[in-house]
Amino acid sequence: MFDEKIMELELAGRTLKVSTGKISRQSSGAIVIQYGDTVLLSTANRSKEARKGADFFPLTVDYIEKFYSTGKFPGGFNKREGRPSTNATLVARLIDRPIRPMFPDGFNYDVHIVNTVLSYDEINMPDYLGVIGSSLALMISDIPFLGPVASVIVGYKNGEFILNPSPKELEESELDLIVAGTKEAVNMVEAGAKELDEETMLKAIMFAHENIKKICEFQEEFSKLYGKENIEFEKPEVLPLVKNFIDTNGHERLQQAVLTTGKKNREEAVDSLEEELMEKFVQENYPDVPEEELPEDIILEFKNYYHDLMKKLVREAILYHKHRVDGRTTTEIRPLDAQINVLPIPHGSALFTRGETQSLAITTLGTKEDEQLIDDLEKEYYKKFYLHYNFPPYSVGEVGRMGSPGRRELGHGSLAERALSYVIPSEEEFPYTIRVVSEITESNGSSSQASICGGSLSLMSAGVPIKEHVAGIAMGLIKEGEEFTVLTDIMGLEDHLGDMDFKVAGTKSGITALQMDIKITGITEEIMRIALNQAHEARIQILELMNNTISKPAELKSNVPRIQQITIPKDKIAVLIGPGGKNIKGIIDQTGSTVDITDDGLVSVFAKDAETLEKTLKLIDSFVREVEYNEVYEGRVVSIMKFGAFMEILPGKEGLLHISEIDWKHLAPVEEAGIKEGDKISVKLLDIDPKTGKYKLSHRCLLEKPEGYVEPQRRPRGERGERRQHRDNNHRS
Repeated sequence: MFDEKIMELELAGRTLKVSTGKISRQSSGAIVIQYGDTVLLSTANRSKEARKGADFFPLTVDYIEKFYSTGKFPGGFNKREGRPSTNATLVARLIDRPIRPMFPDGFNYDVHIVNTVLSYDEINMPDYLGVIGSSLALMISDIPFLGPVASVIVGYKNGEFILNPSPKELEESELDLIVAGTKEAVNMVEAGAKELDEETMLKAIMFAHENIKKICEFQEEFSKLYGKENIEFEKPEVLPLVKNFIDTNGHERLQQAVLTTGKKNREEAVDSLEEELMEKFVQENYPDVPEEELPEDIILEFKNYYHDLMKKLVREAILYHKHRVDGRTTTEIRPLDAQINVLPIPHGSALFTRGETQSLAITTLGTKEDEQLIDDLEKEYYKKFYLHYNFPPYSVGEVGRMGSPGRRELGHGSLAERALSYVIPSEEEFPYTIRVVSEITESNGSSSQASICGGSLSLMSAGVPIKEHVAGIAMGLIKEGEEFTVLTDIMGLEDHLGDMDFKVAGTKSGITALQMDIKITGITEEIMRIALNQAHEARIQILELMNNTISKPAELKSNVPRIQQITIPKDKIAVLIGPGGKNIKGIIDQTGSTVDITDDGLVSVFAKDAETLEKTLKLIDSFVREVEYNEVYEGRVVSIMKFGAFMEILPGKEGLLHISEIDWKHLAPVEEAGIKEGDKISVKLLDIDPKTGKYKLSHRCLLEKPEGYVEPQRRPRGERGERRQHRDNNHRS
């Protein structure tokens, strides 16, 4: 029934198995890829017809997590998978980035790649397998594809690189690096690192590439045996009518327009010239045709060629004349500005501006209850530090819908969060939950890196004891043949028209995050080395400004919740909690504080202010402390008897305040003292009965002894005995 084709490759001491012909046979290309007990289904399909006049490549990459793959039930009311998790969205982007540049220029068929996790062994992560599976599905399909592309993960521990480490190994690693590429070059990098130096990072990338080569050769062998013939595709030539008109009438003027200083001014210059040329083009070629009847394909071709010419002119100016559109040198950073405490109420705030890109970063400090629950295939856990990135349409002077974050927002936020996470203090050092929000208020490129700089400033202004500042910079590339120029601090146009977006973040000590996307099939080690070195120089310059703005954590604001951790004996945990949680609930109700107790006796108290914190700690102490001789307590009258009052001096601990210890004067009855149930009276612990453990209390010893006071004489014990015997004899008679 099935004509299944299988091949295997040994990789990092495990078997990588790929197969086709058994599952999803109606897909143009379908691969089941297995590594250990992790299994992924990758499919590739295209539309029957190309999109006419499309100026972009309509590629969609999906990554689908199935909870059954780990033997888990989905959460929620419906108990089925819903919208992709943040992790699934990020993995989809990670697969998309190395795949997208590998299609022929001008190919505009809709292509849909779907990666479905069918089985996950919690050792071999499926994300990089998605790149391999997607590439191979395309390789055996009829879709023109310039691959193969492969991906691996690299860890680093004790000076050794680890290929495709497990999640547990990554936790102990100084590096979490995923690299994708072809046989010839690297085309995608994503990394988090514990302040790794540039040279070690470059060695790690090249180590990854050596293994990528093996996987690409494996894919080539498989596709030669089992691949389909690609459909015929040829990029259509530009209509001479359009090309000649724009070249003749607009070439020199467009060259001047793209060199206009300022993003808005440049856009207006370029757009107004296009509008003028379009009007002239229509008048010359279609003088009697109504606007609604103009040939759409010709008009669209005009716009596409105009854009392509603009791109060409910008690239030539940079590549051959080292002239950037805003007049900077290739290694120059845009003007910088950094301010802190720009908002009065938030716990920490900063405004970081680089050229026409600006991040308003706000830090909020919270309790353990504010931790973010993450529930994905790997595990369920809580995050104490997270960063959210918002990119509203007004940041680029546009109108648009504002709603839940898209792939861009999630991706940029994840990168900034990763860059800063390595300097965040441990829970023992700083037991707060930390949220940073980056509001992009202006954007002209590198907003994710501005978020890192603004986030670092905001954290320090909030009083978070981060190790040191983290700064980020985005590097660009213009490459034609063997000629290339690496650009420092790219703006939006250079990102849009260039060949690379290479983001590098770190401290003065080393790199904490790395992300590289390219629009060409790959870049060399030489280009990466130059980019890393230029990024290092720029980062040091930015860090100097940030340290001049604030160099050490500020004092916590008065409106920041107060947190303190204490350790109690394990045998006191149950006492503090009380039956059915009675005691701890009572403390929370009285103070409004949050109290968290761990099994090892660590008690974390989160209070709204210092006064409330002190009150909460006193209440906790009252439950767990031991009574001591001669200690004074604020006791509460529990009950009144003829011979005195029973008092609670600590929760669950009662003692007797004898009538003789209430006052220096003789009282008979107790009511003469004017005390009643519920009253609070200061008492001193005089004695603990060694046999019964009962507490003897005194209030009168805390009062000033009256002048001339004489202690009443008590009958000798013998006399009291004789009297008791006399009463007994009388009773017997």
